[in-house]
Amino acid sequence: MLRHDVTTRDRTAADLPRLVDALGAQQPLSGYPHRWPLPFPAEEFIVRPGEERAWVADDGGRAVGHVSATTVGDDEHGALWSAGAGRPVAELSCVSVLFVHPHAQGRGVGGLLLDTAAAWIRDTGRTPVLDVDDRDGVAHAVYLRKGWRIVGEARFDWQREGSPPARLMVLPS
Repeated sequence: MLRHDVTTRDRTAADLPRLVDALGAQQPLSGYPHRWPLPFPAEEFIVRPGEERAWVADDGGRAVGHVSATTVGDDEHGALWSAGAGRPVAELSCVSVLFVHPHAQGRGVGGLLLDTAAAWIRDTGRTPVLDVDDRDGVAHAVYLRKGWRIVGEARFDWQREGSPPARLMVLPS
């Protein structure tokens, strides 16, 4: 899992065209996002409402991956994460929109992005949470290996009809 010279940095508006390309390139392999092409501009999928901060994996000046941290809603999903984390919703932040271009996969880039977002969330005094629909895939296995634990299951409006509920995960202290 060598990253060589891949680093993380804050996302800029100039990164969005490359990130849209990376999202589209990885979608057939990961199935993320579920609907493709999206029924709205892909930039709106990457840059989310409630976004607190976003990073890219930079490989020689090229954005090859992405992750963001977003607020957690005070809703049924937030309540499940809150119960699982043992903290109020306001003390949680969600790792969101994590993807890596296929050419950069298998080099630890996704783990680097995940660790970057989780560390920033912890540095703000909150607990990282996320949801995963990839029940038995690579992403799910990485989360479990890194110490994330499943605290519940829920259905989201973005899931395919008939798919199993997404798993809600928390990274304990």
